[in-house]
Amino acid sequence: MHLIDPSKSAPFVAEALRTLRQEVTPETAVLGFVGCPYTLATYLVEGKTSKEYLEIKKMAFTEPKLLHSILKNLADSLAEYALFQIENGAQLIQIFDSWAGHLSPRDYDEFAAPYQKMILEKIKEKYPNVPTVTYIKHSGALIERMAATGVDVVSLDWTVDMAEGRERIAAGREKAGLSGPGGVQGNLDPGVLFGDFATIKERAEEIMKKAGPTGHVMNLGHGIEAATPEENAAYFIETVRNFRHEGQA
Repeated sequence: MHLIDPSKSAPFVAEALRTLRQEVTPETAVLGFVGCPYTLATYLVEGKTSKEYLEIKKMAFTEPKLLHSILKNLADSLAEYALFQIENGAQLIQIFDSWAGHLSPRDYDEFAAPYQKMILEKIKEKYPNVPTVTYIKHSGALIERMAATGVDVVSLDWTVDMAEGRERIAAGREKAGLSGPGGVQGNLDPGVLFGDFATIKERAEEIMKKAGPTGHVMNLGHGIEAATPEENAAYFIETVRNFRHEGQA
């Protein structure tokens, strides 16, 4: 595996980002996204998506040096890809390690977190003011560990109570010697958008109240389902835009 040059392998990404920056209004942020080494390695090793991820776990427990070599190579390329996106207009980078939620805490510490940190540290070394976000599906057992990577914002899935998630993020950062409580993103269950307007409003406002008035990016706890009624998605966005915490204008 060789280090990827994004300008040669993905020039269309640069073009898309530059076009977006020209077209969107100043108050609209342009986001960049990269997968994380462990999750990309699952596709390389498994050859497809999986429910159990047994092939990569076999490699982890029988050929750990080989897996670490793959992860290190991916981390180097993904860090370059993140920088490439920033240099072409991305104002925030979100990193996804979707399948790291299948790891035990011990294995997350060995096979996922170090390589997430490599990407985050390279971003901050060159662009310290660019915010970073991390997301792992089914990450309830890993929240403190995610926060300890030094990421600015931890994105929670819908299986975690927002108030508890905020406390655990702050605790994870404090234990790691990081300043501040950290930010949080999420975490409405995408399935709620199949409910009626009253349910969408009640559930969304509950999350925003628990998150508090600062340091929270309201979002779904995972990607939106393709079959979601468009009017329900629009109502969710409207609800978030209209919500005010007590004392806010």
